[in-house]
Amino acid sequence: MKRSVARAVLLAAALALAGCTEQALEDFSTTGGKELNSKILARMKTKDMDRTSPIMVRIFKEEGKMEIWKAKTNGRYDLISMYDICKYSGKLGPKFIEGDRQAPEGFYTVRPGQMNPNSQYHLSFNIGFPNAYDRVHGRSGQNLMVHGGCSSQGCYSMTDVQVEEIFALGREAFKGGQTEFQIQAYPFRMTPANMARYKDDPNYAFWKNLKEGYDQFEVTKVPPKVDVCEKRYVFNATPEPGKTISPAGACPASAQPEALQTAFKSYQTGYDAAFNAALNKGGTEPARASIAGIQEANLVADWTKRRARGERITLDPPSMQKDGTVLVTERMGRIDSAAGRKMAAAEAAEAAKKKAAEEKAIALAAAKAEKEAAKIAAAQAAAQPPVVQASLQPEPAPLAVAPEEGGTVAKLKKRFSSILGN
Repeated sequence: MKRSVARAVLLAAALALAGCTEQALEDFSTTGGKELNSKILARMKTKDMDRTSPIMVRIFKEEGKMEIWKAKTNGRYDLISMYDICKYSGKLGPKFIEGDRQAPEGFYTVRPGQMNPNSQYHLSFNIGFPNAYDRVHGRSGQNLMVHGGCSSQGCYSMTDVQVEEIFALGREAFKGGQTEFQIQAYPFRMTPANMARYKDDPNYAFWKNLKEGYDQFEVTKVPPKVDVCEKRYVFNATPEPGKTISPAGACPASAQPEALQTAFKSYQTGYDAAFNAALNKGGTEPARASIAGIQEANLVADWTKRRARGERITLDPPSMQKDGTVLVTERMGRIDSAAGRKMAAAEAAEAAKKKAAEEKAIALAAAKAEKEAAKIAAAQAAAQPPVVQASLQPEPAPLAVAPEEGGTVAKLKKRFSSILGN
């Protein structure tokens, strides 16, 4: 019991660092899911397709589209359904290492054992990363899915309704005898205009290699046979009798039927003319950013590990700019995990303790200031002299001053008295 619990814990920890956190790794089967609806069955009939004929998947990141192609009775494939990808993480460009949050690009294979009707994301199928190309380049990651739930950390996530139909198309093809179906995952539709826009991208050489397979399908409308040699994809290569194709070994000489060579030559001539015209036109910037190689992958993987531990980190992973500088957003956050919640609770308790201490210090300072102010006021009152109250009785009016005896009036009286004899 303890061993199984420990295994589950280790599995959960490993999946937390992987592209997706798909946990149902056992009991895969092609049963389960809903039946194909009448509309898509009618579309098959119109396009001369059997219900159980083989399928192929194409993914375009920039356009956010997933296409399902299905074989017609003549062996050529035609588009049967196209869906808007609900969500995928990362940028344009391949997946480099586990934790870089990149959705893979390249050619992958899905077999019945990779189909999971019991997925925690409603329904899912593992796309088969890493393939031979990824392994020879030292790339790592696991559990990269197409699934429902519209939530992604390196997978291609669809709505539940979409994944039900995609799952049913795969299930029916397996019932019809298809042993594996191909997924072609591209950064964008590999048109001349798009290739011209991204000609200076660090991933351009890788994308040109992918375009070889893209062109094979565009011309033939048949999924190409995919191998890896000299650490690159090769398509429809035929090794000499008794020899095999090795991912790190030399590539075999390829030979194509004359009619196919003529078709490819015509296709390439038209492409070259359109590509040069797009270059001469100029002025169109890439629509989306792409990953700057293993350097940026390592930065994002480290961010993913710290996020899984519950550390407080930026809400968005770091991004490397064209000039080599690293862009880090200011918004901070924390993943909702047991470790993260424990760390968040400790930080909250410490913050509350600090806030209480600050409030107490402020209150003590205010009380001290009030006490000092009271002392100063009392000292000022004691230092001033007593104030004398003024009398409220009216002051006496000034006395009239009698005229001086020797004045003019006295002289006139004396004169009149001498005249009258008095």
